[in-house]
Amino acid sequence: MRAAPPDGLLDRELTMRFGLVAGVDEAGRGALAGPVTVAAVILDPCRPIVGLDDSKRLSPRTRERLAAEIRAQALGWAVVHRSARVIDRVNILEATRAAMHDAVARLSCAPAFVVSDAVPLPRLRVGHLAEPRADSRYLCVAAASILAKVTRDAAMRRLAQGSPGYGWERNKGYPSSEHRAALKKLGPSRWHRHSWSPVRVLTSRQGQV
Repeated sequence: MRAAPPDGLLDRELTMRFGLVAGVDEAGRGALAGPVTVAAVILDPCRPIVGLDDSKRLSPRTRERLAAEIRAQALGWAVVHRSARVIDRVNILEATRAAMHDAVARLSCAPAFVVSDAVPLPRLRVGHLAEPRADSRYLCVAAASILAKVTRDAAMRRLAQGSPGYGWERNKGYPSSEHRAALKKLGPSRWHRHSWSPVRVLTSRQGQV
């Protein structure tokens, strides 16, 4: 049975206790190519956005519509990327964590409390909650998940134009059967995460495209 979307109760409780609350989430953590993308969002309690939910449970068209509303109506939002090269250098968890800290720092207004989807953010100077599946429980994190997903999908479509053959316009760099077959045929590109299996094995055999 499909879980209900967040109803905003947890967001309201945190807002009443602390003040402005920012939600933080990522997209692309499990991909073989492209950046990990993080968004931070502070929603406006006076301008509710109807339909917010975990981005994975929404259609692409709905995500695009909601992303536009988030940009127009949120009190603050920021999007940050960490490249495949950074991910290879520091690992995906640390790249994601650094991007989350960066996204919060770039918000146009400072939050009094931050909720992140699963990843603890120890360098924050405000109250913080890292909760698994926060994007299905908090409206602010759902909004961040939507903005991160829409922004990263657009970035992968642009990368696909310069690196054709991998199907990134469809698979967005995730390890689909199409992507894996293209990797074996073409070898890794400069946008792949070369420290990741199966990319690492193919990199050692074939070099870069």
